[in-house]
Amino acid sequence: DTGSSNLWVPSSKCYFSIACYFHAKYNARKSSTYAQNGDKCSISYGSGTLSGFFSQDNVKVGDLIVKDQVFIEATREGSLTFILAKFDGILGLGFPEISVGKVPPIWFAMAEQGLIDKKVFSFWLNRNADEEDGGELVFGGVDEKHYTGHHTYVPVTRKGYWQFDMGDFLIGGQSTGYCAGGCAAIVDSGTSLLAGPTTVITQVNHAIGAEGIVSIECKQVVEEYGEMILELLLDQIRPGKICSQIGLCGESQRNSIGIESVVEKHKREKTSNEDLFCTACEMAVVWIENQLRTNQTKDQILTYANELCERLPSPSGESAVDCNQLASMPNISFTIGDKLFSLTPEEYVLKVEEQDTSICLSGFMAFDLPPPRPPLW
Repeated sequence: DTGSSNLWVPSSKCYFSIACYFHAKYNARKSSTYAQNGDKCSISYGSGTLSGFFSQDNVKVGDLIVKDQVFIEATREGSLTFILAKFDGILGLGFPEISVGKVPPIWFAMAEQGLIDKKVFSFWLNRNADEEDGGELVFGGVDEKHYTGHHTYVPVTRKGYWQFDMGDFLIGGQSTGYCAGGCAAIVDSGTSLLAGPTTVITQVNHAIGAEGIVSIECKQVVEEYGEMILELLLDQIRPGKICSQIGLCGESQRNSIGIESVVEKHKREKTSNEDLFCTACEMAVVWIENQLRTNQTKDQILTYANELCERLPSPSGESAVDCNQLASMPNISFTIGDKLFSLTPEEYVLKVEEQDTSICLSGFMAFDLPPPRPPLW
């Protein structure tokens, strides 16, 4: 999991969590290289939490033996996810900066102990779910059997997660206008879908016919303020200032709010009407500005924006698409290191077979950070 940094396995001392009884457990008494630590700890994931204590032992990965690796013996696994999971534990491959207890991740220890030739690890994920081999993880290099061409390397912009700068995001070869100036992105192998800002994922939903939810606030903003937004954009007013200028966003609300108050506000999970209209306005500005570049008429632009208000991503994450329409769906592309990477509909749509029926799901989901933090993919 590149989105976390700790190694944990179920402990033989896990007595009160059902998940532990369905998975292999580590027994320190059977290891001659075990060293006691005992410090208590806990980890929170998007789908569950666990707690336990630190221990130290040698860890074998393939033919490599990492000596004196500190890991977590999990004694409580508080999630249905862990009960149903096919995995016993999680191998965190993030940076030490986000490691619980500041424990060096196992890939970090491999490099320090001289076990790998290059400070590289790579994944191959098998898209064929019917095959026994689900994929491959290579430490110290790449497996040339599983790719053609050359890899593109970009700098890590923020240690902790594998975060880098991403360029423009295109639908059918047309810019969405959102990341043309650059966006931050994280490579997280523990996330199943491609997650991005609601503003862009709504455009994706519209382009591929994905089911969405209707936002009354969004439609109201487009109907009452759409023409005004369009005119202000034509008058070269800065897009970031438009919503405050027409009174739907307060300057202090968007630009001066402190991190602490944002977090508290987010925890309460209560969004005022003002916030909903402000967010809807900001999305509408991006959509309308992008359509102005395509030389559409005013009516076409406002109709498009109104249609997008009916395609907002579902809060549950997954959105269904018509399996019979894959051939008419556009390629989705994104820029990394000045190179364009394209996904075909067959690559970004998940096809799930249930009995005699095929269900197709969009591989995209909405993910928004609370302001004033910038958008993240």
